[in-house]
Amino acid sequence: MTLALKPRLSLLRIIEMNLGFLGLQFSFGLQQSNMAPIYSYLGANEASLPLLQLAGPLTGLLVQPLIGAMSDRTMSRWGRRTPYFLFGAVLCSIGLFAMPLSPTILTAVCTLWILDAGNNITMEPYRAYVSDRLSNDQRHFGFLSQSAFTGLGQMLAYLAPTFMVNVLGFSVNAVDAHNIPVITRAAFTIGAVLSFTTIVWSIVRVPELPLDAPTRAAIAAKPRTVGATLWEIWDAIATMPMAMRKLALMSLFQWYAMFAYWNYVIYAISRSVYGESNPLSEGFRRAVLDNGMLGGFYNGVAFVAALAMVPLTRRWGAATMHCCCLIAAGLGMLAIPHITQATWLLLPAIGIGIGWGSIMGNPYIILSGAIPPERTGVYMGIFNMMIVVPMLINAATMPLYFDRWLGGDARNVLTLCGVLMGLAALCVLWTREPPPAEGQA
Repeated sequence: MTLALKPRLSLLRIIEMNLGFLGLQFSFGLQQSNMAPIYSYLGANEASLPLLQLAGPLTGLLVQPLIGAMSDRTMSRWGRRTPYFLFGAVLCSIGLFAMPLSPTILTAVCTLWILDAGNNITMEPYRAYVSDRLSNDQRHFGFLSQSAFTGLGQMLAYLAPTFMVNVLGFSVNAVDAHNIPVITRAAFTIGAVLSFTTIVWSIVRVPELPLDAPTRAAIAAKPRTVGATLWEIWDAIATMPMAMRKLALMSLFQWYAMFAYWNYVIYAISRSVYGESNPLSEGFRRAVLDNGMLGGFYNGVAFVAALAMVPLTRRWGAATMHCCCLIAAGLGMLAIPHITQATWLLLPAIGIGIGWGSIMGNPYIILSGAIPPERTGVYMGIFNMMIVVPMLINAATMPLYFDRWLGGDARNVLTLCGVLMGLAALCVLWTREPPPAEGQA
């Protein structure tokens, strides 16, 4: 079997090969819904939250392009991408287990670096593995099913604490000596198990295809030094396809908004629904659970929407579809600061879920058709730079204007997020899905 002759996979096999995204995105969901509160429980102030969350963007910026380029050059008895899956899954599981045990902000920051390193080591080789494994006509379903598992995994992560309180009878006010709730510790332990087991299941059930002789010869001819890998990344950036360059402006607005949303949505809900800004209050802990309901619902919507988008994306194109979905997400973000009853949060969650389902699928459809297949890993890693750089910009700029321009009020942050998602929607119209790259199977 060769990479040039990729067999069509059944829908069940495509789903199984993406099952690892369930565990991976459960981990991301736990971070999105719990890291800001954990920092607040340990004594951090709201303006510093983006800076404390730098581990994710920085490890993504440094690790993903490097790992993507390395995986393009890897030949091993376990496969081209698999060694990175396994090592990253182990790191991720260690970070998840240790995070809720953090006694100080510094410990939590250091643990987050381990956790995010594991996530990022796994992420881009995983996306490259899907591109490697599927023929061109199956990639729409491959990437959108990956997006569906993103929605499902994060939905379960967001809902886990709420389920423990409302169904299993855990107390929302049960906290440890460092003010971290018991339900948070239990959710992170579940995530540690899922992160490893689902990835192992995927690579066992749908192993990588053996490399054909020309591909093996091309890899063997490439130098494998760190300098050569870094040069490969730089050369790929310099020769980046035009469609990928056009996606950069969209990503700037889109991911600046998403990073700010994740950092501040709990604080906006706490103020608008409970009139509470104290992170050690019961009202704030209730806002964390409400965000779990909101996040679980919008990720559930994302799960359904990603699958429903498959025929619509084929008909209208990934760029047009993504534009419409970003507008829906922006309207949802604009609405949240004006909601005063928790139940009504489910309404804007629909729009955010539609947008999130598209974010994790449609841009990769555009990208996979524009890049040469032999450089899939490095370009997937570089594309992640377009995700993390806006987050770094957010971390650097938000503390400068949070108090002065936004009045120190998280509700104003969400209004800004809605506007930026609208700008991202306008930018994506500039990008049109290109024909497949020459020689792409």
